[in-house]
Amino acid sequence: MTTTTAEERELWRTFFVMRRQLELTLERRLQADSGISSADFEILAALSEESSAHLRAGRIADIIGWEKSRVSHQLSRMEQRGLIERVECGDDARGVWVVLTAEGRRAVASAMRDHTDAIREYFFDVLDDEHKTALLNASRRVLDVINPPICVDEEDRVDVAG
Repeated sequence: MTTTTAEERELWRTFFVMRRQLELTLERRLQADSGISSADFEILAALSEESSAHLRAGRIADIIGWEKSRVSHQLSRMEQRGLIERVECGDDARGVWVVLTAEGRRAVASAMRDHTDAIREYFFDVLDDEHKTALLNASRRVLDVINPPICVDEEDRVDVAG
């Protein structure tokens, strides 16, 4: 069994609490400013960043890192509120496109502006350049362990993290 030091336990606990409280604060702010959830925002952002403004549910799941069933349930809720619509795919009788509606475009445009301001206020503005560099380097190291690059061959590396 690996043991941790008191300093490591404090680091982990403080990081864990900070991350959870930051997510909760950003979620509440997103709801208050834009009237949408972070789940709505992730899907709307993925659709709005697509030049055609439509994607299949499976592709949305890949982009945001969710299970397809979770995406499907979220899409149903969003469709009921008029943020997206599902349209039959012309070239595949079984396929369905998820399409951003005018209401969805409005919601994501408003949310992006407000969410960016909130991230700046609660995250970037409280860190100096040294903190930002250290956090970026630490995040990259952790991600490299979680999602190591897959080597096809020495000259053709594929990064599975994205």
